[in-house]
Amino acid sequence: MPDALDLLSTRRSSRIIDLVAPGPSAQDLDTILTLAARVPDHGKLAPWRFIVFEGEGRARAGEALAAALKASDPQVADKRLEDERSRFLRVPLVVAVVSTAAPHVKIPEYEQLLSAAACCQNMLIAAAALGYGATWVTEWPTYDAGARAALGLAGHERIAGFIYMGTATQKLEDRPRPDLAQVVTRF
Repeated sequence: MPDALDLLSTRRSSRIIDLVAPGPSAQDLDTILTLAARVPDHGKLAPWRFIVFEGEGRARAGEALAAALKASDPQVADKRLEDERSRFLRVPLVVAVVSTAAPHVKIPEYEQLLSAAACCQNMLIAAAALGYGATWVTEWPTYDAGARAALGLAGHERIAGFIYMGTATQKLEDRPRPDLAQVVTRF
């Protein structure tokens, strides 16, 4: 499958500042989400879900994050609040991959979390295959319970990543990759 190998060997994360409209169409987004959900999933638990931030939803999410930040830090600078209000407005589309990993009689939580991470990677690959730029970031809402609640997550849910998508205005040069001799051992 040379096309698949070429895609995997050339895919690069885009910089958020380089992602502009148009973002994925509704049909392309359905394809991306469908492929994101085709990941290893021990026990067929689907231990993840997706939150799509598009259109006005991006501004509503920004307002929710600004309110959560203000609640946790009443002295927060106005500039920082404005940055939060525009967080998801920087690109046409953002998808949060939410890990719903929970204790299970048979399936370790860690495996469930890794399945959510695999969703993020599949999303990046699918977006690239469709000609879009994308990047996977966590950012502070991933680590803040108030921010997660403001975005509609339950107490046990965690953000595996935010996938920012749009049309890339810059093609980035490849970055240095690890020397296999430095990262591979044989037992």
